[in-house]
Amino acid sequence: MGTDRHTTQPGSALRFRTTDLDSARAQVTQTFAEHEMSVGHRSPLDCRLDLPPSGRLTLARLGYGTDVTIFGPPMRSVYHVNLPISGANTVHQNGTTRTSIAGRSGNAMVPSSPITMWWSPDSVQYAIKLPKELIEAHAAKLTGHPVDGSIGFALEFDLSTAPGQMLQSTVSFLYAELTRPGGLPSMPAVRHELESALMTELLMTVPSQLSTGLLGAPAPTRRSKILEIMDYVDEHPGQELSTADLAAVAGISERTLQAGFQDVVGMSPRAYVRAVRLDRVHLELRSTDTGSITDIAARWGFFHLGRFAQQYRARFGLLPSDTARAARPTPEPVGTPSGRELT
Repeated sequence: MGTDRHTTQPGSALRFRTTDLDSARAQVTQTFAEHEMSVGHRSPLDCRLDLPPSGRLTLARLGYGTDVTIFGPPMRSVYHVNLPISGANTVHQNGTTRTSIAGRSGNAMVPSSPITMWWSPDSVQYAIKLPKELIEAHAAKLTGHPVDGSIGFALEFDLSTAPGQMLQSTVSFLYAELTRPGGLPSMPAVRHELESALMTELLMTVPSQLSTGLLGAPAPTRRSKILEIMDYVDEHPGQELSTADLAAVAGISERTLQAGFQDVVGMSPRAYVRAVRLDRVHLELRSTDTGSITDIAARWGFFHLGRFAQQYRARFGLLPSDTARAARPTPEPVGTPSGRELT
């Protein structure tokens, strides 16, 4: 029987250590995706998972201390990227096998097919989990087209190029700031921007069917205008952002703006503004000591709380109170309980 050790740091960071195979599989499954795992005989298992507080994506540092074989069914709802810090990692998916070595290459895995991985005993990796809807929406924003099917990332990508080195630097910086007390977990708006930069760099670095559109000629005029307005909304979500206001910023008619948003984004300008503001509410609710739900909602323009709760649940699958409750630590009991909980 192995030993488990869990420790937490401010902001709910997780430091998980175990020498037990079942415990390692269960924790890594909970963090990333369902899988089975077997261990070689070169050295005993010494699983180490460091998981900073997550925002829209999951970034962790993971090593097993021995050679392991991992088999996972299709992940369905997420993409997964591994960047080796040390050692090597071999991945088989969709009939292709590729090996990544620290400092030279990484691996990108798509949601639709089973995965087999072999980690060397000295392999330690940055492991990144990207929700499918999140990265595909970001890709649509960059290319001006909804993603048709899934993003067909290449299984292996080069880290020795300028984009690859930039990606490595961004991942390392983001991880360091997420784990630093007083770092990004206390600044959700900054974390949001860095996560967006990381997704952009991934899409620019890892070859896919989107690479030509991302790296090629500029988009047509109307599409460019819509992308500019999306950026404007992302940068000024707290301002007055009626359809008329956005059309004036873009220098186009409201009708052209409406049609352009339907073509490029698949929703109206008003729905996009609401989605961006809901994301900001979600980020604040996931942080501790940011005020009441009513105050946060009002700060982002949601004044009808019943409608706000419905819209929030439609976007995130849970109520605002559920998010707030999960983000706040349970207070230690003081003295003898004598009253009822306030609601």
